Amino acid sequence: MRQNNMMAPTLRTVGEAEMISHQLLLRGGFIRQLAAGIYTFLPLGYRVLHKVEQIVREEMDRIGGQELLLPTLHPAELWQESGRWDTYGPDLFKMQDRHDRPFAIGPTHEEVITDLLRGEINSYKKLPMILYQIQNKFRDEKRPRSGLLRGREFIMKDAYSFHSDRDSLNETYEKMYQAYQNIFTRIGLEFRAVEADSGSIGGKGTHEFMALADAGEDTVVICESCDYSANVEMAEVAGEENTSGVASVEKMEKVHTPQKRTIEEVAKYLDVPVSKLAKSLVFLVDGEPVLVLVRGDHEVNDVKVKNLLNATVCELADDQTVQEIAGAPAGFVGPVGLKKKVKVLADQAVMNQRELIVGANEVDHHFIHVQPGRDFGVDVTGDLRNIQEGDRCPRCGGVISLRRGIEVGHVFKLGTRYSVAMKAGFLDENGKEQPFIMGCYGIGISRAVASVVEQNHDEYGIIWPVSIAPYTVHLIAVNMKNEVQAKTAEKLYQELLEAGYEVLFDDRKERAGVKFKDADLFGIPVRITVGAKAGDGLVEMKLRRSGDAQDVAVENVIRDLPEWIKRADNPS
Repeated sequence: MRQNNMMAPTLRTVGEAEMISHQLLLRGGFIRQLAAGIYTFLPLGYRVLHKVEQIVREEMDRIGGQELLLPTLHPAELWQESGRWDTYGPDLFKMQDRHDRPFAIGPTHEEVITDLLRGEINSYKKLPMILYQIQNKFRDEKRPRSGLLRGREFIMKDAYSFHSDRDSLNETYEKMYQAYQNIFTRIGLEFRAVEADSGSIGGKGTHEFMALADAGEDTVVICESCDYSANVEMAEVAGEENTSGVASVEKMEKVHTPQKRTIEEVAKYLDVPVSKLAKSLVFLVDGEPVLVLVRGDHEVNDVKVKNLLNATVCELADDQTVQEIAGAPAGFVGPVGLKKKVKVLADQAVMNQRELIVGANEVDHHFIHVQPGRDFGVDVTGDLRNIQEGDRCPRCGGVISLRRGIEVGHVFKLGTRYSVAMKAGFLDENGKEQPFIMGCYGIGISRAVASVVEQNHDEYGIIWPVSIAPYTVHLIAVNMKNEVQAKTAEKLYQELLEAGYEVLFDDRKERAGVKFKDADLFGIPVRITVGAKAGDGLVEMKLRRSGDAQDVAVENVIRDLPEWIKRADNPS
């Protein structure tokens, strides 16, 4: 491609873009914003996107996936069948047609694919089956401010598998897991597969594939000694040791804590460590209030609360509900003497404390010398807190560290979550009706592009891995007005094309500094510069990632190029 004719409008500065990937993709002319969270892929960006898609297709096809294309508009009755029309949340775009029939604009396609299969597959003999698509999705994100990392319209690969038994699902899940490992390795990401929560998708058994990057919205839990990793929502806390010593014989006592509402304020006022206090938080779990207790230096994990109670929705209660239950506002709530009886859940670390300080359900008052079991009862005890840096690994006892991550893929074992709700099934070998056992597997294609940039850049621009670079070679003629340089560059351009290389040829009549700045911004792996030494039959070959450069005879460029490309991602 001749750069003089290419639509690649570079920018020196961008407005309010915060993420480095957002900044560089805008500056390099890869994308343009149409509205908040909605982007146009310009030619350079679309070439990268297409290469990611192709890698995904190859790996999906390799494990027996069949590509199709499902509708973007979904009749509301399908989502009502599954129960998600009212529970998916405000991210779901809803609309009505001219006849006032409600539709959803697809954020995901579990309902649609289930509806398709229940009308087409009726026998176990046609199972298992893996179907996938690459398609634009739509979610009404509240704050779409991170470029391609969080858009309202984005490109996703979603795959669905249908099975007659759990063993078949498990086998496909493992194949898909490995395919995802291959995909993210091939596109050049540093990533970890972590145990995760299924969220609004549903089902049991799921892993997220997290690209490790400071820009990540999620916290990834990693053991320094073994391969254990998990999303912080799902990371297990190893059994808490009882470090509280002998139980106190002192009686519970109410003390005045004037205007001391937070854990830190109360701890400082009473001159005790925050670990001696218990946080008491009221949650609404599927609409029912529950009181959750964790140690003062820990944070409640609402996903664990939800899962422990086998619930669908878990959220903090509003101020009015808290007042009705405790008779006091948040900050003074405790498990002793609640105004209204509710289920009490306690984290395992709380139960190992033999003396606690808790809210007295009275403004400006707390109880001291409180003992679980003696002074208040607990209905359920379990692991209810977030794991923390330095905690013990639940697998090997090693030290836990926390990293930031970007979710680029997610695999689910859905089971019969949708097939039972939507009455989608098949006849088994005995002629008996059975529900499909399903799996669901997603990859954020456009998000993966941004994630690669987050991990592969320097102060000058993007550094694309060879596998998804828009072009493999950037050929630059320093001065197209110089006959020798122009002639040498033109000849080399044709030779590279004939040899099958993807080449961007900067044939613009621009200053050398402009060309080199744009080249750094574009991040193409190998740069070939035809400059002042062209008269001596030499050009410069340079690697974008390492900066390694060398003069090479023009006649040896085609011969040497494979080795330069091989070194482009791994300079050593």
